[in-house]
Amino acid sequence: MKRKTILIVDDEPSMRIALSESLESCGYEVETADSGEDALAKFQEGKFEVVITDMKMPGMGGMDVLRSIRKSSSKTPVVVMTAYGTVNTAVEAMKEGAADFIMKPFSVDHLESIVKKVVIEKDGKSDQRSEPGSKRCLSQEKMIITGDETMLALLELLKVVAKSKSSILIQGESGTGKEMVARYIHWHSDRANMPFVGVNCAAIPGNLLESEMFGHEKGAFTGASQRRLGKFEQAVGGTLLLDEISEMDIQLQAKLLRVIQESEVDRLGGTAPVPVDVRIIATTNADLKTCIGEKTFRDDLYYRLNVIPVKIRPLRERKGDIALLCNYFLKKYSQVNRIASPVVSEKVAGMLESYRWPGNVRELENVIERAVLLSGGEIILPEHLYLESDSENNRQSGEGQSELANKKEVTLKEVEKRLILRTLEKVEGNRTKAAEILDVSVRTIRNKLNGYKKEAAVRC
Repeated sequence: MKRKTILIVDDEPSMRIALSESLESCGYEVETADSGEDALAKFQEGKFEVVITDMKMPGMGGMDVLRSIRKSSSKTPVVVMTAYGTVNTAVEAMKEGAADFIMKPFSVDHLESIVKKVVIEKDGKSDQRSEPGSKRCLSQEKMIITGDETMLALLELLKVVAKSKSSILIQGESGTGKEMVARYIHWHSDRANMPFVGVNCAAIPGNLLESEMFGHEKGAFTGASQRRLGKFEQAVGGTLLLDEISEMDIQLQAKLLRVIQESEVDRLGGTAPVPVDVRIIATTNADLKTCIGEKTFRDDLYYRLNVIPVKIRPLRERKGDIALLCNYFLKKYSQVNRIASPVVSEKVAGMLESYRWPGNVRELENVIERAVLLSGGEIILPEHLYLESDSENNRQSGEGQSELANKKEVTLKEVEKRLILRTLEKVEGNRTKAAEILDVSVRTIRNKLNGYKKEAAVRC
């Protein structure tokens, strides 16, 4: 069956890339246009099932794109997105025939659910099961890679509890994939077509978190030039993820408890509570019982959140998943860097298997991403790995230390190599940016990388 084709119109390159990757992972075919004029030209050349356009662009704006497409093809749904929208703008767009309207910033999940909805409405509900575009877009679910029986059993259980509105507390070490599990729950709930909104309680300063969570009215404090909806209101009808809940200020915890109990929020500077229908999922890598004993976490909030407790086992207890995840990340970062997928040497496979992975899946991903770049698409050798606890790990496993770990002195050439590769890692493989940072030519970067690739081939 032919895949549904979507046209994305946005003058911001980063937005076009982000939207393309997300919708392609859902099984759609995506083309992009950087202006309204370009979009109309492409629309005339090929048939698109859905058009997603930004509202405010230089030259022809999103409203003009909407009108033109509706005039030439009234059955093609157009989704309008904007960071400048108001209620009046939304009403105007809907009057002009927009299939839906979405405000920036929005979650990728929310956009995917809207695309799914408009495709189904266009094709008719009877086509849901046969069309790729009309299936639930579980792009986040696909990233939960596991063959572990305990983990698989947990995922099956979560499918069942996802249908309820009960709060869920996900506990696990850093890097185990707690947010992915939260998204998995959302996608299997009756709220899958509604927003999934996340807030990192540790990343936002305590004095700003209350406004971020509950919103504020215009003039509520210095700098509050307009009303702002908090995360609770943004997530109405959907799911709110409270990440690293143990880091939330103890005073704010009391207000959060009231919101959960009463299902309403008080905006800063507001005069009346606002009702909110939100499903709460909280995550933590801390022992909340210990936090309660230390008086840094409220016991009543703990019991309110811990209605359905979920514990994710660390990667070292799921040894069988290491090879599965390794293969997945090899393919992923080979495609990202546009190089051949390297093979893993037998010795490296043993090292990966025996390592304790204190950073869990996130650490494994970082190690493989780095190794793919270092190997140049050939074969991953021990010297291409960077494991935080190499010496301790190798003593436990009986393996010899890697060539790099055995070196007591690091040569100037090795320092240069590390600097170049670390810089490339920071700029996501962009050689032009790396060359600017290091104050060398792009040609120099290219020649150095070719040299590293030849060295790996000789050692092999």
